[in-house]
Amino acid sequence: MKTDLTDTTASKINKALVLGRRAIGTPAVGMVLTLVIVTDEENAYDALKAASDAAHEHPSRTLVVIKRVSRSPRDRTRSRLDAEVRLGADAGTGETIVLRLYGDVVDHAQSVVLPLLLPDAPVVVWWPVNAPLDPAKDPLGALAQRRITDLYANRDPLGVLQARIRSYVPGDTDLAWTRLTLWRSILAAALDQARLEVTSAAVEAEAENPSAELLARWLEVRLRVPVQRVATPGPVITAVRLGTDEGEIVIDRPEGAPATLDLPGRPTRTLALMVRPTAELIAEELRRLDADDTYAVALRGQGSGAGEGAAHV
Repeated sequence: MKTDLTDTTASKINKALVLGRRAIGTPAVGMVLTLVIVTDEENAYDALKAASDAAHEHPSRTLVVIKRVSRSPRDRTRSRLDAEVRLGADAGTGETIVLRLYGDVVDHAQSVVLPLLLPDAPVVVWWPVNAPLDPAKDPLGALAQRRITDLYANRDPLGVLQARIRSYVPGDTDLAWTRLTLWRSILAAALDQARLEVTSAAVEAEAENPSAELLARWLEVRLRVPVQRVATPGPVITAVRLGTDEGEIVIDRPEGAPATLDLPGRPTRTLALMVRPTAELIAEELRRLDADDTYAVALRGQGSGAGEGAAHV
């Protein structure tokens, strides 16, 4: 069920939600959080598709905030709120409200979003593009327990990474870090099997790759060794090499999902190390709503005081 509202208000949107639930016989219970997606018109479809897929695991109320800039100078000062309220088959397992803001209300999006949040439920804000440098101080970010950004959406991801280091507060996270989950799991398992002291390390990836930089920072803290950054043609991260007195521990993924794991004195193993879609990344982030302390360690790199010894990454 889909209801279009033009030049509306938050109270009218809430009323449309109640009427829609009655019409299709769907209660509001069962939704576990409110996911606020702040995006532009160009990226709204892909972001909403990823959120809808993630909602199969995490039923939620999804608020898509699209800030529209009017071309006419006269219209730029006229506030208007248009909305699409989607329930039932049009919203998957939860509720979806697409909000298009015009004029002065663009600068006060939090006043529109606040009355639409699920009561007594966590709030997560996700910026697929154009994220603020300090998400926690953003008016919408201040409403959330978790704030999700994506360094890949920036022209200068490593420059933005430096800004995020300075602005980090518990609750911040980034999909560039979430993309490393499989790499981190395989590295931890490899070191548990090998039980060797790591004396050197290198991360090989395409130039300016933010995930590679986060992985290198995390390894520097956990292994207490310098990590060399090696530029390759890609795609994304292509290899991690850990030097030991008995030989190299190598995870090599030169051309996509198939990867190999080499441990000293053991046969080569083939692994499935795929590049995961955005829906899987968002679903992973929604599984935990507390602070991601490991991300904070990786973000700050050496000197964070969180090193734990060579065999425990």
